Amino acid sequence: MNDEQLLRYSRHILLDEIGVEGQQRLADAHALVIGAGGLGSPVALYLGTAGVGTITIVDHDTVDLTNLQRQIAHDASRIGTPKALSAAQSIRAINPEANVQPIVQRADAVSLAALVAAADVVLDCSDNFSTRHAVNAACVQHGKPLVSGAAIGFDGQISVYDTRSPQAPCYACIFPPDATFEETRCATMGVFAPLVGIIGTMQAAEALKLLAHIGTSLAGRLQMLDARTMEWTEVRLARQPQCPVCGQRHPAVEAG
Repeated sequence: MNDEQLLRYSRHILLDEIGVEGQQRLADAHALVIGAGGLGSPVALYLGTAGVGTITIVDHDTVDLTNLQRQIAHDASRIGTPKALSAAQSIRAINPEANVQPIVQRADAVSLAALVAAADVVLDCSDNFSTRHAVNAACVQHGKPLVSGAAIGFDGQISVYDTRSPQAPCYACIFPPDATFEETRCATMGVFAPLVGIIGTMQAAEALKLLAHIGTSLAGRLQMLDARTMEWTEVRLARQPQCPVCGQRHPAVEAG
């Protein structure tokens, strides 16, 4: 780490839990961000400012005027620009040395197979169940920790699905792929602007903790926020041995 990097990341390095070694782990790490919208904006910015060495951002959409109420990685001058490119530009404006790899395409099973395999941590900032299940399946297949967030209206949730641990559930253990869930979109339901910032910032924090090897992750815990009252509810999550996605990863371990 050179003198400029030591100065840039000095407030991290001053933390005993991170120090120079932890900051170097961040510099050597590769984070994959799926979605550069409301959740992906604070995720991408904080990963970039914190010094994560490589950040791959996948999003097929373009910046729209209605996004600017909450998607803080974009501005009015970039309306019509692919969100992945816009987010990358914002990261580089703050941290020119960041290695950002924007990918303008929809995340699907084929592309995720290679993208997830190359990453150290995956952050799901998408807004639909099909993408979330595809991301989860790839993370289970390649043994990568997944930081998943969601926000709609005034309600948000976050958890870490890390099937490297035999006891930890995957996303499909909690939200089975064959279950029927009502898809709610911001276009019809609306979303409280700071909510995505709260959840997205927490996703970034969980990813940085995983990469720097500090603290305890949210694996096995789902935290839900009601922003109307700013009350958090935590639910303990158990792995489902019969889960169609991760059930064969640790077949000898029973959920407890």
